[in-house]
Amino acid sequence: MGTRISEESYMRPKPMIEIGGKPILWHIMKLYSYYGYNEFIICCGYKGQMIKEYFIHYYVNQSDSTFLLKNKEILVHEVFAEPWRVTLVNTGLNTLTAGRILKVRDYIGEDEEFFLTYGDGVADVDISELLAFHHKYKKTVTITTTQPMGRFGALKIDPQTNQVKGFKEKARVDQAWVNAGFMVMNRKIFDYLGDGGEMLEAGPLEAVAEAGEMVAYRHEGFWSPMDTLRDKNYLESLWESEDAPWKIW
Repeated sequence: MGTRISEESYMRPKPMIEIGGKPILWHIMKLYSYYGYNEFIICCGYKGQMIKEYFIHYYVNQSDSTFLLKNKEILVHEVFAEPWRVTLVNTGLNTLTAGRILKVRDYIGEDEEFFLTYGDGVADVDISELLAFHHKYKKTVTITTTQPMGRFGALKIDPQTNQVKGFKEKARVDQAWVNAGFMVMNRKIFDYLGDGGEMLEAGPLEAVAEAGEMVAYRHEGFWSPMDTLRDKNYLESLWESEDAPWKIW
């Protein structure tokens, strides 16, 4: 629902908030597509019909078209469409994240592993390297971790004299490692989800970690969530400058 960015999300779901005229969901999918992954399952909830409408009209919206109103015909010219297979699943308005994964289990089928990504952040994560890391350690879950850029200057203070010895603007090294939302999971994750009545990062992932079945892939490149209007404007400015770090395609 994106309550912290309600200026935008009161009229559309958070993944449909645009950067450079494209939903942030599109930017995330383009990253995966660059690495050759073109099959997507989208867990729809709040205003999920808008996501469905976006893909229903995607073909026409991406192409030059002639509308013959009298004949009720549409002529599509110079077609360009992504090579995507997109399954949109109604997972409920108030379903918690563990429950949403359970509701798409049948669409994952018998695949041994899958990527799981939140729909509200962009990064230049090397997806191939992430998957290779997952295969190396052979755990149930691999999470991508990163140190977000600090929003305040980090001071170096002498504890004896209280004298400021240095000032590092937005020092990243002083930040904790956080879950960047780009994950790889194998089918064992379903054994940890229970009835789906919890947030994924609460009980389920805590249990996975306690079982020694989780490893962290450290991403030292670009990552940014889009939690607030300030975040949205920051990403928009990067896109407009034609220097968006996540645009690797």
